[in-house]
Amino acid sequence: MRGRKGRFLSVPVLAVISLIGFVYYTTVFVFIEDWLGLSTSLGFLNYLIYSWVAFMSLLSFFVAVIKDPGGVPTSFAIDSENPPKNQGVTSRYCDKCSTYKPPRSHHCRVCKRCVLKMDHHCVWISNCVGYGNYKPFIIFVLHAAVGSIYSMVIFVSSILQKDHDFSRTSHKLFCVLCGLVMIGLSLTIGTLLGWHIYLLTHNMTTIEYREAVRAMWLARKSGQKYHHRFDLGVYKNLSQILGPNMLKWLCPIALGHLKDGTEFPISND
Repeated sequence: MRGRKGRFLSVPVLAVISLIGFVYYTTVFVFIEDWLGLSTSLGFLNYLIYSWVAFMSLLSFFVAVIKDPGGVPTSFAIDSENPPKNQGVTSRYCDKCSTYKPPRSHHCRVCKRCVLKMDHHCVWISNCVGYGNYKPFIIFVLHAAVGSIYSMVIFVSSILQKDHDFSRTSHKLFCVLCGLVMIGLSLTIGTLLGWHIYLLTHNMTTIEYREAVRAMWLARKSGQKYHHRFDLGVYKNLSQILGPNMLKWLCPIALGHLKDGTEFPISND
């Protein structure tokens, strides 16, 4: 697995950092300055708000890149002759790692190891998204979506409410480029945020959702209602992932509530 510092040298990670820098610069120093002016109280307020959103995006992105998503503890793999169980959920054997893996863990072909509560391998953070870094990942997606939509609103407002000299080809191309980037980011990251909000509130990973599609179909076919076994209710689901203290839900470095990632409570429904 690539070293933590080495991940920041990967092309996708550098591309994300560069894109955040580009959107921040154009939003603040081009469109907010052009529309409201940074010297005005309203312009300065938008500058402060947008700077905070951009800062939180970068901070949570860095944590998601650096933080280990979680590997199977050595102590878990010791008694391989008696596969452990987790409240009725049987652990499975990984042929590639030649050991048992905890429930909700999956083998990542890129990282070449089993990852605890693996959601997916994200090329944009050059890391797996799993038990240890899912919280900073979702906080990054949240702030990136808010920042993209915020940028799009500022861009559209500047274009509609200020006179621009579109006779210059360079200025016209610049505005078209910014518009495409901001609209594209808003739609893409906004959709990603919506998807992960659904997963958060149902205490599911992307892999578990794919596995549950057939189970849902079979349940409907037999006239039954499917219920995800780890779904404890919206508040408990959020607390498991974001932490018990709501004041720290949006802090990407507040990860003290995470345990070893090998056991999860299941619903009795």
